[in-house]
Amino acid sequence: MNEPVLSLAALTVLELSPPEMVEVAARAGYSHVGLRLVPATPEEQHFPLVADAGLRRATQARLRDSGIGVLDVEILRLKPETRVAGFEAILTVGAELGASELLVAGNDPDEARQTDNFAALCELAAPYGLHPHLEFMPWTDARDLSQALRIVEAAGQPNGGVLVDAFHFNRSRSRLADLAGVDPARLRYMQLCDVAGPVPQDMDEILRQARNERRFPGDGDCDLPGLLRAMPAGIALSLEIPTRQLLEQGVGALARARLALDKTRALLARL
Repeated sequence: MNEPVLSLAALTVLELSPPEMVEVAARAGYSHVGLRLVPATPEEQHFPLVADAGLRRATQARLRDSGIGVLDVEILRLKPETRVAGFEAILTVGAELGASELLVAGNDPDEARQTDNFAALCELAAPYGLHPHLEFMPWTDARDLSQALRIVEAAGQPNGGVLVDAFHFNRSRSRLADLAGVDPARLRYMQLCDVAGPVPQDMDEILRQARNERRFPGDGDCDLPGLLRAMPAGIALSLEIPTRQLLEQGVGALARARLALDKTRALLARL
């Protein structure tokens, strides 16, 4: 069986600039990277690929020289005040970098408006060859698989997808049985990590774990084999595994990226 696309997600090595990230991915043995064009939080370190043409040129050169591809770009948030046309510059850069997938978060409590904006984003993204994927996260307004799928299906766009992240799948208490009826065309890629311990009662703690303390595949309690078997065969895997404790212990980005990849390959070998 051919190995699926294995992509290094930005959150795994967030301290790296995009060219450095591409270099680490190539040295570790990945085929792709995911690039963060818009910061997820105001506090995080950010490298402004959209605004900095020189940084884009350096990133494109490193991609070309290394043979690494770009799987996805992130993260667009659908908020009450969102005007989808304002995302066009981001889509342009995503397409220039060669991405095919676009990560989207739903941060609008008005589900009908969120659905309309997701549909409009899909229409705007289509000429760029991008497939917006709504990622469900329990603290957002696309809380779980069922809600995200409802929004994507109601939007009715052929390039719209749902992004399954193993962490959020576990913490939102989504069910493997609910994946059985999902159109495989809605599931073009997924984010892989492991999770340890029961679901916290405190949403702030869930959020802290999500951004700082995930586990490498096989080092936690998730039924990752079951999850992978429920997804389309050969689905592209984005390895999103932030491990702040290792970072603070001085474990470098290359070592962490290699650990993520080695643990993932070991998991795939057991399937």
